[in-house]
Amino acid sequence: MRLAIVGVLVAALGSMAQASEIESAYTEINTQENCAAFAAPAADDPGEWMNFVCEGWRGYPVLIYYGDARESIFYGFPPDGDLAPEWESFAGFNSTGSTIEWRIMSDGDRKWPLATIHRWFIDDGEGVGDKIEVLAIEKVGQVFGREGCVIGYVVATGNENANEKARRIADGQAFDFACGADQPVIDAGDVPLPMTTGSDGGG
Repeated sequence: MRLAIVGVLVAALGSMAQASEIESAYTEINTQENCAAFAAPAADDPGEWMNFVCEGWRGYPVLIYYGDARESIFYGFPPDGDLAPEWESFAGFNSTGSTIEWRIMSDGDRKWPLATIHRWFIDDGEGVGDKIEVLAIEKVGQVFGREGCVIGYVVATGNENANEKARRIADGQAFDFACGADQPVIDAGDVPLPMTTGSDGGG
């Protein structure tokens, strides 16, 4: 079944999460200020696309892939030699907010980001310019392992305590989530999740 029940996450937290401290840190992205374009159309290419690498939390990169008024973002270190991880986005025109919330694991002197929470704005398809806001929760690609992908969605529009729900998903899912095999957790509240595109098979 594609939809997972968010309520079971608290009971499913891994022992590592229970024994360690998890807190939030925030970074800002601005493609004009703290990002660099690493791929762009050639002069004779009519396509509208561009790829950026941006500053994330303490050296962890954020890779932004933009094309056809849609974005796909990879947080952390991508698989070796793969500067274009699998596209994960929404079918409708979309964009992301400037603030990224990182869920930071602390274990003694060691700290690392296990997941990100990032707000997306997706065209509702009605042609009047209204947006549906969704918090996308993603597993961060580590220096060793380099596996990152969407692990959950919380529709923020019409959904109370959306940020807290997203944190519970991040903390409960990021450790054991298998990209390409496990299905993202979805908390849609009163508004359905817009159709997605990518490894989760669409919305």
